[in-house]
Amino acid sequence: VAGNHDVYFRGPDRPQGENEALFEKHFGPLWYWFKHKDCGFLTLFSDEGIAGKAKDFTDPAQQHMSAAQQEWLRGALEQMKGLKHVFVFLHHPRWVEKNYPGARWNEVHSLLAAPGNVRAVFAGHVHRLRYDGNRDGIDYITLGTTGGSMPGFYPQAGYMHHMNVVSVRDDGVSVSVLPVGQVMDPKRFTPALIKDVDQLRNTNFSITAPPVTLDSEGLGAGLIEYSITNPVRWPIEVTVLPDGDPRDWISSADHLHLKLEPGQSHSGAFSLIRATKGFEPFTVPAVEFRVEMLAENARIPVPPRRIVLPLKLSGVNDDFFQGAPNRALRLNGKQAVRLEIGAATLPDGPFTVEAWVRPAAAQADGDIISKAEQAEFAINLSGGVPGFHAHIGGKYESAIGSAPVPENVWTHVAGVFDGKRLALFVNGKLTAERPATGVRATNVLPLFLGANPDAKSNPTQFLTADIDEARLSSSARYTADFTPEAAFPPDAAAVFHFPCDRLAGPFLPSDAPSRLLGSLTEPAATLVEH
Repeated sequence: VAGNHDVYFRGPDRPQGENEALFEKHFGPLWYWFKHKDCGFLTLFSDEGIAGKAKDFTDPAQQHMSAAQQEWLRGALEQMKGLKHVFVFLHHPRWVEKNYPGARWNEVHSLLAAPGNVRAVFAGHVHRLRYDGNRDGIDYITLGTTGGSMPGFYPQAGYMHHMNVVSVRDDGVSVSVLPVGQVMDPKRFTPALIKDVDQLRNTNFSITAPPVTLDSEGLGAGLIEYSITNPVRWPIEVTVLPDGDPRDWISSADHLHLKLEPGQSHSGAFSLIRATKGFEPFTVPAVEFRVEMLAENARIPVPPRRIVLPLKLSGVNDDFFQGAPNRALRLNGKQAVRLEIGAATLPDGPFTVEAWVRPAAAQADGDIISKAEQAEFAINLSGGVPGFHAHIGGKYESAIGSAPVPENVWTHVAGVFDGKRLALFVNGKLTAERPATGVRATNVLPLFLGANPDAKSNPTQFLTADIDEARLSSSARYTADFTPEAAFPPDAAAVFHFPCDRLAGPFLPSDAPSRLLGSLTEPAATLVEH
């Protein structure tokens, strides 16, 4: 059954139809049917898309079945009308209107229901069991996974690796779900149950305390307050677990057990103290909420919610940067450094953004330094090719390099706006330039090293690379070819400068006079020798 991972094309020079032709060449037709033991097996293609447009299963305009496939389906069902049972397979569960508002599945269902011998429709894609009932004698079943990603093994909530066994008899069919070690009825996983579980998974476990403030030696304390409300129609049991290395953090509570009736709320608090000097090693504290729903016939656990507790650094001493080894920040493609610089931190006018970067793979994609979301600026890699982008004079202007940078090799990338042009320098050589004049559009979003902010301030477009000597300056530092410095000395023009030689726990300090402070979006980032 062809799905998005089989036919979507990744990379430049997207061909017409993307990978459909390759699928048909190596695997077989995109839609087809066959007969076996007086039963029909019919496969549909749910990723047709729109000719000339990149395939996108989230686009409602691309979710409905083409007239050509519907006409084929009508003919196939006519040929199978004398068979006892017919089973239908497709990748996307198009009948779930919330997920596929443009699918117009009622048109397809009418075709399937007309012969009276279609027994079940099976789909996948969502990595979770779901039973949408029986419509006109047809069971609609979405499978979980057989190796795909899940938030964890929670069979009662529909998350499991499994097979389905369909027992076929003259008078009807039955379906069983076979996870490891047990047999289950897929009809348990109704939309009502899925809704309850999802409400519970998305419950806001509110952390209302201010950040725990650490001093320059890593010492600090705070009071962590939380609140929970049961949003579902069943009682729930909650275990609250402060989560931090006991050698690093002292908590006033080991754990707390609660039982909340529907609609009931609970608020609590515990203190957290760090009495260990220094930042190497350092663990970031968190609180974990483990929740089980006490449904009518089952205790249903949901994936635990782990919330990293907010921390704040009051500052670092001037000698923090002295004597540090020459190191660089390694980002794994899932993390970044977040910097709250505000809309006015960089004055309007000339500026320079630059860094040393060592991508982990050829043709790497992602942002090196970025604040670009409908405004501001970025330096990035796209297919390994460096680019400098800035929203100047009411639109984005870009200076794009002509060749990809090598993998596992240090490259200096600098973008310069001098008031008249954007210029991109790669290893000190002027590589691209573009005229640009006007006011730079600003936003209040954070700046990221190794990612780009979305409209909600979350990091996207992560880069897997090592980054060093990241600097933003309120001047046009380079006007002609130059030799990049291996390490930048502090100066007054630097809005921020991250030497990346030393971390302060989850924080990356800047040695610029502003003493701006970056924070890791995930605490697992490491420093490596440069």
